[in-house]
Order: sequence, then structure tokens, then C-alpha cells
Amino acid sequence: MFFHKKLSHTITLHPSFLGPRMREFVTKRLYQDVEGTCTGRHGYIVAVIAILEIEMGKIIPGHGSAEFEVKYSAILFKPFKNEVIDASVHTVSKVGFFASAGPLEIFISRAFIPAEMEFNPNSNPPSYQSEEVKIEKGTLVRVKISGTRIDATQIFAIGTIKEDYLGVIE
Repeated sequence: MFFHKKLSHTITLHPSFLGPRMREFVTKRLYQDVEGTCTGRHGYIVAVIAILEIEMGKIIPGHGSAEFEVKYSAILFKPFKNEVIDASVHTVSKVGFFASAGPLEIFISRAFIPAEMEFNPNSNPPSYQSEEVKIEKGTLVRVKISGTRIDATQIFAIGTIKEDYLGVIE
């Protein structure tokens, strides 16, 4: 789920930023470029922990800008199949509901919701409910991830609450 990893990123600086505060500009740009983004290979970059090395810049011929290779360590979030995760419900419909666990969006289909829970479109907001529990917007649920699909900039997941110890967190 959460990992600590060493990564690298190339930063291009305009000539107007080359000077005594150049290291500060490279550092600031690194945080802006990578924090909160998703790489398909590593997952979501939650936070940059430390900048390990800023290699000597190379001037781009004919352009005047400089490229810097920055090595850094970061905290990453990458979900895996069969992982159990706590999430907050944000959308409920008759086909299932969507829940968020940080930047990850998880879809729980009607087929993966226990049979005793019925969709109630007349409740405000719409919900799935049984005699004991109710799932609506804002409800915290424990979900088992059934599968993931990774794009270049986002991770999608489907989950289930149809097993023991899963469902509404009280």
C-alpha cells in the first residue's frame, strides 16, 4: 500500500531562474511537479521526503534553458489486488457505489454488495440499507480490492464488501 522509494525527475529551468537561488527554484519545481501525481509504474506520489542529489545542469543548445536530473526519495501509495482498505463513500446509485481512499477511487458493484442490502432510491441521499446498516454518502466502509487498472496518470479499482469483516465501519 505505502512504500518509500528513491526516484528521479528531470527539471528544465528557464534562463531567468539561473543564478544564486537556482537550487531553491529546482527544489520548489520538484515539489510542484511530482507531489500528488500518479505514475503507472510506481503509483501515487504522496510526498517528497528528501532530495538526495541534484546533478549538474546541462544547457539545452539553442534554447538557453538548463536541465537538471534530481534524485529524491518519496512516499508512494499503490493498491494491490486482495488488499483490504478503508474508504469513504461519495456516490451511491442502483448499480453500486463509489468510495475514495485518498486519491484512489474504488467502485463496488451491486454484485459485490451483500444480498440483504437493498438499494433505496427514495431515501435522501440514496442508499443501500439492511435492517442493521445503511451505506450512503459519507459512510466509512472496509473494502477488499478485487482488481486494479493502471493508466499513465490514474489508478482505478473495483472492490467487494461481500466477505466477512468487510462493509460499514461503525
